[in-house]
Amino acid sequence: MDHSHDEHHPVSHQAHLDGHGAGGPSAGGHDRHAGHSVAMFRDKFWISLALTLPVVVFSRDIATWFGYALPVFPGADIIPATLGTAVFVYGGLVFIPGMMTLISLAILVAFVTSWAGDLHLFEVEIWWELATLITIMLLGHWLEMRSIAQARGALSALAELLPDTAERLSEAGSEEVPIAALAVGDVILVRPGARVAADGVVAEGSADVDESMITGESRPIAKQPGDAVVAGTVAAGSSLRVTVTAVGEATALSGIMRLVAAAQASGSRAQALADRAAAILFYVALGSGAITFIYWWANGDQAGALVRTATVLVIACPHALGLAIPLVIAISTSLGARNGLLVKDRLALERARTLDVVIFDKTGTLTRGEPALVDATDDDTIRIAAAVEADSEHPLARAIVRGASARALRVPTATGFEALAGLGARARVDGREVSVGGPRLLADLGLEPLAVAADWDLEGRTVLYVVRDGQIVGAIALEDEIRPESAEAVAALHALGVRVAMITGDSRAVAEAVARRLGIDDVAAQVLPADKADAVKRFQQGGRKVAMVGDGVNDAPALATADVGIAIGAGTDVAVESAGIVLVRSDPRDVVAAIELSRATYAKMIQNLIWATGYNLVAIPVAAGLLVPLGFDLPMALGAIAMSLSTIVVAANAQLLRGIKLRPTAPATPRWESGLAG
Repeated sequence: MDHSHDEHHPVSHQAHLDGHGAGGPSAGGHDRHAGHSVAMFRDKFWISLALTLPVVVFSRDIATWFGYALPVFPGADIIPATLGTAVFVYGGLVFIPGMMTLISLAILVAFVTSWAGDLHLFEVEIWWELATLITIMLLGHWLEMRSIAQARGALSALAELLPDTAERLSEAGSEEVPIAALAVGDVILVRPGARVAADGVVAEGSADVDESMITGESRPIAKQPGDAVVAGTVAAGSSLRVTVTAVGEATALSGIMRLVAAAQASGSRAQALADRAAAILFYVALGSGAITFIYWWANGDQAGALVRTATVLVIACPHALGLAIPLVIAISTSLGARNGLLVKDRLALERARTLDVVIFDKTGTLTRGEPALVDATDDDTIRIAAAVEADSEHPLARAIVRGASARALRVPTATGFEALAGLGARARVDGREVSVGGPRLLADLGLEPLAVAADWDLEGRTVLYVVRDGQIVGAIALEDEIRPESAEAVAALHALGVRVAMITGDSRAVAEAVARRLGIDDVAAQVLPADKADAVKRFQQGGRKVAMVGDGVNDAPALATADVGIAIGAGTDVAVESAGIVLVRSDPRDVVAAIELSRATYAKMIQNLIWATGYNLVAIPVAAGLLVPLGFDLPMALGAIAMSLSTIVVAANAQLLRGIKLRPTAPATPRWESGLAG
């Protein structure tokens, strides 16, 4: 069912999607549906159907086939021509003004042939076929445009996240203003259940904020003064006063919208193949139509020559071929965005299916990037150490205090806190002097390490000792905590046949300890940030396809060097220039989701291409009359049905992408995507 620009020019099929929007521009001036809408095709279909039914009922061919007598009354014999012409003018002309060459030719040939029959130039009556052809075309376009609107609906749904107005606070009180009137530095009030109108920082108040519609994260995020909030998210429980830091095009929501739009508009190798195939098919269809016309005319069947030529033009339209790739791209892009996978480069997502190795930067990717208390000789040691470190801002001290709180330990109050430069800290707890520090503290005090410390050292952990009145009370082990999802991500990558490597600036002992616990295949340790790109090149030796997963800042050169650069934990910062794929969450399992999405998307593209090309290889000869000697002559209306069904099959197959579960524990469906499932 194709009326695409690609019928006569091998240009990008993105215009196929853009042209189905509400008058959106189409590349190369081939905007086939500029100003058209889903509602327009729907209305034209129903009205044309109402006009077509009497044409079919008053057709001599239909009456003969079904064995009924045609009603006889004045004017009955002109009903097919009158209503058939009405269907042509009302429903058919939309396909003709230079936007769909093959369909235009087919409809015009059928219209001229119908009038030629009425004028007794040929013994033929095909008004019912003309009317049915146009009605089926309208139905097909209505269904197609509805599918495309659903696929492209992510952008409009994103835009709907923003409220129309905001409550701006000033010394004079509060006032309701349009969000366009907000400026950086304004303070706005976000009431419980209301949406944040602009990006900003919490100035006063605390509340849980639902960010699922932006990040896909199902759990509300607690926000306190100093925390950032994003436009379009929803405050719950209590109100917030927010200082505006970005408005309009500078907000994270606008950035995500630009990213989704750019990804849906970008090309792919499979799409280029479809473009070339559609261009070839156009000429094949014209050639087949010409051969059909000449053959049957030369054999004395002038009416059959005209009808079969029109049928060939209808059935050969590469509409399914034109829709095969763009619809898959639109759906996969919005599906990825719904799950926190923002695609900046379509080719990066396409290459992800071929990856041999995925390299993770350790800190902040496989681990949380901050120390955590993971072991201790006993709870009393933790309790005493937490008392000493309660007033310290050192990351290790904060980890000890958090560890004590997580274990619900009663921590006494310390006095006389003193930081020991390069050694640790000292304070008085319950009237006794307590020091907390590492091996250098023990050496300074002339004490020997505990035996358990050797095992912790082998695992790459940081060991701190608690010394009271000159005697070791116990020891504490801390480490850059491994994310609980990391092992699952590594196992899932192995299940996909992908090797996993890790790059880190840590010592080899620490790196190998983490690798053992996660099942990582290869390790590059003690690598400086500036040398990470060279490490990626080493993994690429032998032609291996490599992805680099990092934070998008320190890892920028490595991300750019890899075949696929993946920035993880970017949150709503979509301006990670060196990454082709941006993962909103700090969850390494999303890397697996990106590969699965890539493979599923490519599979749908290939399936659609095979169906669209295979259908034409079979349908064109049948439409040309190959089976006429066997007693089967394909009616034009049946050809239109077959062509419409081929397009519907392609669209339905693309929609099956929505059933893919990209996360082991599916995140809440962002509200801006909730309308896309229908």
